[in-house]
Amino acid sequence: MSQVMFDLDVLRSFSTGIALGSYARAADRLGRSTSAVSAQLKKLEAQAGTALFRKAGRGLELTDAGETLLAYAHRMLELNEEASAAMRGADLQGWVRLGLQEDFGETLLPAVLGRFARAHPKVRIEACVARSAELRERLELRQLDLALAWDTGGQITPHGERVARLPLHWIGPRSPDALDAAWWEERERRGASARKSKEPLPLVLLDAPCPLREIVVAALDRAGTPWRHAFTSASLAALWAATSAGLGLSVRTPFGLPAHVRAIDRTAIGLPALPQMSLMLYRAQAAAEAPVARLATLLLEAVREHVQAESAQLH
Repeated sequence: MSQVMFDLDVLRSFSTGIALGSYARAADRLGRSTSAVSAQLKKLEAQAGTALFRKAGRGLELTDAGETLLAYAHRMLELNEEASAAMRGADLQGWVRLGLQEDFGETLLPAVLGRFARAHPKVRIEACVARSAELRERLELRQLDLALAWDTGGQITPHGERVARLPLHWIGPRSPDALDAAWWEERERRGASARKSKEPLPLVLLDAPCPLREIVVAALDRAGTPWRHAFTSASLAALWAATSAGLGLSVRTPFGLPAHVRAIDRTAIGLPALPQMSLMLYRAQAAAEAPVARLATLLLEAVREHVQAESAQLH
């Protein structure tokens, strides 16, 4: 039995079509005709020896085999890109100092730094996790080369690039039964009139000074919703633990939420809408050195892929 050798070019068309939600858009993105991409997909199904798609309304969705192959396609394409980058930057040397907020430490840091280190072993990386204000201050002092942080609407930092714009959500425990009993029971009892509740909303937020904390309090005050600080900490991990335990609700974007918390439907319990937040990649210099530029590219790719994947899950 001959061994199947999957074509990376075909796998790229396959994964791009899924990411964009349309193989017509994938053809445009890849500079091919729709018929050429269609032929690639037929070839891929023949190689796989099983159906990769099934009809879903007017469109198509992946079968279980298709989902499995998509996961492998991502890994194979990523490894190909990593090998290509390693050849292009085999002699890349230097030092990169990266700062990022705690939201991204577990979500992005291991994968991105792992890819970078394998492709560019001669480059030394120093990474630190801190709040946005401290990261911007360290950039201005040239203590960092790159920083991934939320735009809090404060002082404008030069050489910033918007990576994504994400909604803020009310965050609660995975199980609603864990929420503060008195507050939750009153909200459920009042239903549509929950905004008139006199029981203050227990909040789980970062210690002041924190721009997000100010946004949340302002939104609640405008809506006439009473609130109280149930738990504060300098650590995001501690906030997630307190939220998971049901001490109150927190607020964050959906980026990097741990499995033991979830976004809450605010309309069901009469909470006000919250604005969006811009995620920024800041550079200390407009013209970065090669190692800094390469790590910035990897960070941008990883964030956008993560945001795209989360958006696809929500829809």
